[in-house]
Amino acid sequence: MYGPPSRGGGGGAAGVGGGGEQPRVYEVWRGSNEFFLQGRFIFGPDVRSLFLTIFLILAPVLVFCIFVARHLINDFPDHWGVSVMVVVVVFTIYDLTLLLLTSGRDPGIVPRNTHPPEPESIDGASDMGNGQTPQQLRLPRTKDVFVNGVIVKVKYCDTCMLYRPPRCSHCSICNNCVERFDHHCPWVGQCIGRRNYRFFYMFVFSTTLLCLYVFGFCWVYIVKIRDAEQSSIWKAMLKTPASIVLIIYCFICVWFVGGLSVFHFYLMSTNQTTYENFRYRYDRRANPYNRGMVNNFLEIFCTAIPPSKNNFRARVPVDQGLQQARTPTRSFMSPNMGKPVGDLELGRKPVSWDEPRSAADIRDLEVGLGGLLDEKEGRITHASPDLLREGLPSDIVEGRAGMHSRRSSWGHRSGTSESMDSIAVQMGTEAWGSVSSGHGTTSSTH
Repeated sequence: MYGPPSRGGGGGAAGVGGGGEQPRVYEVWRGSNEFFLQGRFIFGPDVRSLFLTIFLILAPVLVFCIFVARHLINDFPDHWGVSVMVVVVVFTIYDLTLLLLTSGRDPGIVPRNTHPPEPESIDGASDMGNGQTPQQLRLPRTKDVFVNGVIVKVKYCDTCMLYRPPRCSHCSICNNCVERFDHHCPWVGQCIGRRNYRFFYMFVFSTTLLCLYVFGFCWVYIVKIRDAEQSSIWKAMLKTPASIVLIIYCFICVWFVGGLSVFHFYLMSTNQTTYENFRYRYDRRANPYNRGMVNNFLEIFCTAIPPSKNNFRARVPVDQGLQQARTPTRSFMSPNMGKPVGDLELGRKPVSWDEPRSAADIRDLEVGLGGLLDEKEGRITHASPDLLREGLPSDIVEGRAGMHSRRSSWGHRSGTSESMDSIAVQMGTEAWGSVSSGHGTTSSTH
């Protein structure tokens, strides 16, 4: 089970070093998810859109119950009118429950690795002593696996440091690899994957039925008014403007959720995901996951939902946190080693592998040069021309100056100007002594 380090670097370290309880996995989760009730519910980063979806369902149902269903209670014999109100309330609760099951559970997140997988050399050996270079041990970008006798390529994920299982993809919004990734739905604020696709389709289909139910009984109420007043259908519609609004609203919504239901019905019948349908186009090549329409539906609705691979309420192990705190020093390369590295799926700016080290060197150089110019400028500038005239190579002088600037910057930071002066005098004495000895040797030779 994966226990990632803290986002801010402080929460997990406090638990490890402070002697208190270890943080839970959901508290230091590296993905962009939002957790509620101490990790019992996991949502996507756009969980606020869930409230909009709930409002779009509850608002028309409340209007229907107040302005339509309440008047139909006495219009049916044997108290059948009460069932109109009861059915819409129960169906709405069922629909919202499916929405929560879709958006509030783990969609099938693959746990991240704490370090990259072991490399495989070209000759099948992992020994670096056979003349193999790190370039030969670079991790391949893709690997071939067999699925129902068909070769399928799986990609390496730089963010999760693993080879994604078949039908798995990295969601750029949640920042997780999800099994049987279908898409990220902004209306439910969650990825749709292996563990919640069934509930997603049931939610979309039940919402379609709810729209049709409200749409139909609004017309029933209008017909009841027309028959009671012996008027035209247009005058009856003017008597209940709420029914007109609900008819228009449900007509628009049924095109959206109804079309989505039909589309996913086609995907389930062919055992595809939305991601695969738009990217791979199985109508042009064989689909290794298609097992026939009946078996495809049985796989979606009649198989047990696999347990989550993440225990979000578990404690993060101490040894695992310390292992991740260390800098990895392995003798192999990732697929992007030597290239600008960045999470392309997340749209981040690529950063060179050597950029942090180069930036640190530049900052140290600036500090050293600052100390050189401020305190020892006179000595070095006066000494350098004489050294060059004596035939001493300029690169040695530059090296001496670099060492002097580094030491002077250390002294400047510690505030010991006397020690800096003594170091400078000692370096100057050594330099002049070496030059004088060299000059004396040259003179004796001549």
